[in-house]
Amino acid sequence: MVKLGAFVGVVCVFLSLSVASPAHAQGREIVIAQVAPFSGPQALSGKSIRAGIKLYFDYVNANGGINGSNIRLVTKDDGYKIEDTLRLVKEAIANERPLAFIGMLGTANIEALAKEGVLVDAHVALLGAVSGASSMVNLPNVFVTKATHHDEVDKLFNILIATGVNRVGVVYQDDNFGKDVLLGAEKAAAKTGVQILVKASYPRNTTDVTAAVEQIVKANPPLVYLGTITTATIEFLTQYRKLGGTAQIYGLSVNDGSAIGAKLGVDGSRAFAFGTVVPPATARNFAIAREYQDLAARTPDPELGGRSMEGFVSAKVLVHALRKAKNLTPAAVLQSIAATSHLDLGNYMIDFNDKGHTGSRFVDFAILDSRGRVMR
Repeated sequence: MVKLGAFVGVVCVFLSLSVASPAHAQGREIVIAQVAPFSGPQALSGKSIRAGIKLYFDYVNANGGINGSNIRLVTKDDGYKIEDTLRLVKEAIANERPLAFIGMLGTANIEALAKEGVLVDAHVALLGAVSGASSMVNLPNVFVTKATHHDEVDKLFNILIATGVNRVGVVYQDDNFGKDVLLGAEKAAAKTGVQILVKASYPRNTTDVTAAVEQIVKANPPLVYLGTITTATIEFLTQYRKLGGTAQIYGLSVNDGSAIGAKLGVDGSRAFAFGTVVPPATARNFAIAREYQDLAARTPDPELGGRSMEGFVSAKVLVHALRKAKNLTPAAVLQSIAATSHLDLGNYMIDFNDKGHTGSRFVDFAILDSRGRVMR
């Protein structure tokens, strides 16, 4: 005969395990964290990407969440500063216990996390790392939902050589991000025969591009490739045009074309083109873009911008992984993300088994039209 006390003890243990188990818990809040710059020179990108993430999470929550559990996005502002990224990610892990991180910006910031083993130690994933650096490929627990910077510049240089443009200038941010862009340009130049006439840098976390502008004007290449963030691109275009520069300008996909067109107007942004590594939000031939447009029209958010689609894409991939996870723990979600293969988000494929943890090879280009609007 089983004693009543022993029976109650067994029941209590069983109940405690059931409550602790996160698998398909009804009403349990799902915490996802974003540590990114919402102030400083990368604030435009940070806010735009956050808005895209929130747009999709809000839609999911309004339609039953994940097995009845709502997603809560916790955001922390690191100002694009590496030391703050490290501190805030560690704080989030300790205090908020997120199932995953999403939409983190900065090549050097993410590399620092990997070097310290912060994500690996916590068995937590970073999905949608906002970096196209080649160093992101196969970085532990880090998943990128777009093509690399090397993919971008390689495609551009192949187009240039086919159209007879064989001399360029390169401007890059003086850090791991910018140096990776430069390395990609040098590799693409060696393969295609494009000549890099001048390589000009500017300091990280600034828009101090004056020296770079002067170097480009002096070398006078017919095309300038900018490995720069949005605010530095705006400053470069402003100073370059004032000095009479007339070259065709191509920017990296990290640029927010809509923000550049709005800030500089038609005259200031003329002849500016840039890479796109996710479907443009204005495109109609991508089902994911039409979905984005529909949700954005119904949920106006002033922070939705040219880079919001990156956040939207990452949010869709994460929701897919959450629904496929064996249970809702960081380790299980990490495993579910890593297993994502041949996922069609709406004419845009994600496959983390294709090339390391870089889920896409899609590269296209867009240009600002006569009204400063983004056109493919």
